[in-house]
Amino acid sequence: MPQLVVADFAPQLVWLAITFGILYILLARGALPRIAGVLEERQRRIADDLDHAERLRADAEKAIADYQAALAEARAQAHAIAIKTRDQLNAEAAARKAELDAELAGKAKEAEARIAAAKAKAMTHVHDVAAEVARSTVAKLVGTEPDEGAVSAALKAELGGN
Repeated sequence: MPQLVVADFAPQLVWLAITFGILYILLARGALPRIAGVLEERQRRIADDLDHAERLRADAEKAIADYQAALAEARAQAHAIAIKTRDQLNAEAAARKAELDAELAGKAKEAEARIAAAKAKAMTHVHDVAAEVARSTVAKLVGTEPDEGAVSAALKAELGGN
């Protein structure tokens, strides 16, 4: 094997140094800057993606906060509308109740007036009927027809002047 010949070590070491130097220069000037550029670009892209993701997360959190605020405001408005509607319906019911109470009070007064008129009419007829019954009873008991004035005076005295 020629690599193990001791006399050939010096030229092999020289050629090794020359080849290593050329390879080092080629890599240092050509391939390594491109690799470094690709790594830097990749690192920059990852950083940009992380920044973009952070902005999107912040936007999403803001959107959630806005949504919750809008939802709370809508609930408050719905509650206010419900209270306003309930109060309005209660006022309408109270007005309708007052109207019906007034109407019923008027009908009750009319009914009381009709009852009083019927009672007064009945009382006038009671006096006439009582006078007729008294006359016929006296006529059957005594056998003679009593005077209308006497029966009327006796009834007035008994009934209190009605």
